[in-house]
Amino acid sequence: MKTIVAITASLLLLLLTSCVQKISKKTVVFTLDASEFKEVKKVGIRGKDKPLSWDYDTEMKFSPKENLYKVTTTFETGYKFTEVKFVVNDTFEFQNQDNRRVDFSEKDTTFYNTKFNKR
Repeated sequence: MKTIVAITASLLLLLLTSCVQKISKKTVVFTLDASEFKEVKKVGIRGKDKPLSWDYDTEMKFSPKENLYKVTTTFETGYKFTEVKFVVNDTFEFQNQDNRRVDFSEKDTTFYNTKFNKR
């Protein structure tokens, strides 16, 4: 009886620990070209993984030197990618279309450069 309990406990422990994904920090520097807009009041990013959210914008800051909007975000995730959409003047890009998929680099930081509403 003790052997059956020990084997069952060992199998249960093995099943519970083998399904857990390793969590790691993934930093992404998002850079957005919104030059197609004549008057930009605000630029943001939304996404599925914290610290981003689909419910509110994370503000992107304008870099006049490069004429681009930037934000750096660090995710704590077990996944190899995340999904995002950019928002300019409260207008979502790719409305009724798939989100952008951002694959995390194997290195510490991923650099994601893009243009609003362009794949």
